[in-house]
Amino acid sequence: MSKRRHHRHHSHHSGHSRAGKSGRVPVTHNMPGKLILLLQLLLTLIFIAAVWTSGMIPGSYIAVLAVTLLVLFGVLFGLQFLKSKVYIIGIVFSVLISIALAFGSYYMFRASRMLEQVGGATYKTDNMIVVVRADDTAENILDIKNYTFGIQTALDLENNQKMLEDVERVIGQEPDVENYPAIQEEAQALLDGEIGAAIYNEAFTGIIDESIEGYSDQVRIIYQYGIETEIEQEETDVITEDEAFNIYISGIDVSGPITTNSRSDVNIIMTVNPTTHKILLTTTPRDYYVPIPGVSGEQRDKLTHAGIYGVDVSMATLESIYGIDISYYARVNFTSLIKIVDAIGGVDVNSEYSFSAGGYSFTEGVNHLNGEQALAFSRERHSFAAGDNQRGKNQEAVLTGILQKAMSPALLVNASEIITSVSDSVETNMTRAEMATFISRQLSDGSSWDIESVAAVGTGDRQSCYSSGSQSLYVMWPDTNSISEISSKMNDVLNGQ
Repeated sequence: MSKRRHHRHHSHHSGHSRAGKSGRVPVTHNMPGKLILLLQLLLTLIFIAAVWTSGMIPGSYIAVLAVTLLVLFGVLFGLQFLKSKVYIIGIVFSVLISIALAFGSYYMFRASRMLEQVGGATYKTDNMIVVVRADDTAENILDIKNYTFGIQTALDLENNQKMLEDVERVIGQEPDVENYPAIQEEAQALLDGEIGAAIYNEAFTGIIDESIEGYSDQVRIIYQYGIETEIEQEETDVITEDEAFNIYISGIDVSGPITTNSRSDVNIIMTVNPTTHKILLTTTPRDYYVPIPGVSGEQRDKLTHAGIYGVDVSMATLESIYGIDISYYARVNFTSLIKIVDAIGGVDVNSEYSFSAGGYSFTEGVNHLNGEQALAFSRERHSFAAGDNQRGKNQEAVLTGILQKAMSPALLVNASEIITSVSDSVETNMTRAEMATFISRQLSDGSSWDIESVAAVGTGDRQSCYSSGSQSLYVMWPDTNSISEISSKMNDVLNGQ
């Protein structure tokens, strides 16, 4: 019995040994590899879906991409059935491809989300504030509920009333209010101690600073309340229909949300013809002395002040100047220019003059600028006889450099940084779908753009402005010949000439 048992036991071991020598692979041997390949297939499908739904990649590119990725999957999956150890190479490649697909999907979804955040702007924000003197010991609005609040009665009456109602609700009592005929008088009364706090729209801070030097450093915001107003959108599908269009680019400096109303220091109209690949950049001096439609009546004001009442008012003012329709706008926080330029690896900018600004020297001709240099280049105006007008041309030169880089495939290398830098500092009323269509068309076509720059000119003067009361400020009377020539150029680009 014991011998038979020993014999059976011995037979079992020898059978196992023969199976090992025959080179047969157990059924479960490549199961991990197959599971990794199935994960790759899932990530492939997710990536293709992300690319497709983004709308940014041309359909022909997506088809080639999909076929390539599926063939790769098929080849690597087939390797898992081979008896030789070549299947390990398949697993390694599959892991690397899966990682790439995961990152690709993440960035495509992130890019789509950025377009969603930046695009489809439908409202503007009036940031109403309560300020006290900088040395006031009060820490919040409840500490000042028994103060006398100053308010101006000349402009922005509707927002002032909404703010007063909000202040009453927060402090739990009707505030003691002193009325002033102009915002400058209200601000001076605060500094002189006639009132303890001042209520006004933060967008008017620049106007106060024009009148009272160093005002902003002498006060402190103790409470703010954002009033959002819907911006009427005109029905337009020009980007999807391949039509030429105008887009207003407004350069602003705001510390709060990008939607906040503020003076517009940079005013550029970009006239785009997608068929002829022509772009005309037109800069209009911030001090242009013009009526503000729907706001100032027959009285004139600086163009920059139109931004106080909203980007839609700035657009209407420029439409009135040049006799054009502007379909889109983009508001860019100019301080974010540093991040945008650095994200795209710097820009080549053509300077008409040699000059120094912000600790940097610029030479006549082409200069390669990083973000800090581009900002210094864009802001300088004291170095030029033409002052603000030359600054406008320099801002156009920087924008041209950004656009040239943005229209090239090199942009894709820095896609991640660009997405991060742009989403908080740019807003536009273009929809996500319209922006995606424009990007897809550019990738599909790949043609370079012919970009021309022009600048409106005028004659300097000192006049009172609608938004500033009786105070005399530097303004620029528009040159009618300059406007006429620019309008003609715009129409030539729009009509494909």
